[in-house]
Amino acid sequence: MLVLGRSQVEALLDLDALIDALATAMADLSAGRASAPDRVAALVPEREGLLAAMPGYVPSAAVLMSKLVSLFPHNAGTPLPTHQALIVVFDPVTGEPAALLDGTAITAARTAACSALSVRLLAREDATVLAVLGTGVQARSHARAICRVRPIRQIRVAGRDPAKAAALAEELSSVLEPDVRAVPTYAEALDGSDIAAATTHSPEPVIRHPWLASGVHITSVGYNPAGREIDDATITRALVCVESRQAALAPFPAGSNDLLSPIRDGLITAEHVHAELGEIISGTKPGRTSPDQITLYKSVGVAVQDAVAAALVVTAARERTIGEEITLR
Repeated sequence: MLVLGRSQVEALLDLDALIDALATAMADLSAGRASAPDRVAALVPEREGLLAAMPGYVPSAAVLMSKLVSLFPHNAGTPLPTHQALIVVFDPVTGEPAALLDGTAITAARTAACSALSVRLLAREDATVLAVLGTGVQARSHARAICRVRPIRQIRVAGRDPAKAAALAEELSSVLEPDVRAVPTYAEALDGSDIAAATTHSPEPVIRHPWLASGVHITSVGYNPAGREIDDATITRALVCVESRQAALAPFPAGSNDLLSPIRDGLITAEHVHAELGEIISGTKPGRTSPDQITLYKSVGVAVQDAVAAALVVTAARERTIGEEITLR
């Protein structure tokens, strides 16, 4: 069995290839060709955390795998990431365990890559200003990924801690071409931005409709057990897209408070979710219909994303003979 640690996974996973692979995987999921059952989770209420199991099978990528992921939002601001994971890849023909991978790096990369896919599908072609809300792992990953799909010229970083926002802006400036600057508030980051990437655990909405420019595309990936990332006005006015209706509308913590709360309050119905990304890719549902339209991709994460990322890593490792081989007994 192939064993790969975090640094190896990061070196082997090609972000551009991942964005392309996710397009196929999301289309397969929406068409029923891929299997991604509802995740199950053991809750740790005293830490507002959970441990989830996420199996998935994507025939087109010839990958069968399962991820175990812990999500502990109170790790934010500590040396430990909020999401930590392991992935086991199985031979889809025999069921034999084939690889054990660090899943923390894959989770960070595939989440941001699918947000970038949503940008490719839904953001205006001339989008050049990106607001990054949050200062953690996903904020960093989203800045890198979104720059791959739109000609971003300016990135504005905002978070609860101005020092961390400044540090992240300095870090991104050293590796990305756009002008990157930290700003004091979420509202200032969003003012005039073409794309907004919300990556927070904030109990209060960091995306509010009065702060948004006409035609903005929003990606929201935050897990917010005590609240929401997006206010009601934005949800009700936006063209809302998800990875999977079943996943996004499942009871919390599997589903999204950003959608479940306004449904519970009678502001929208489940039909307000316009499309899955795979439906837009396949052409069965339209995407953006006007330059002024606000579009929103609300992510909860689905196993097919981890599956295609793991497949890319394992293939690259086999080609380069990287990793430790062990025999299971």
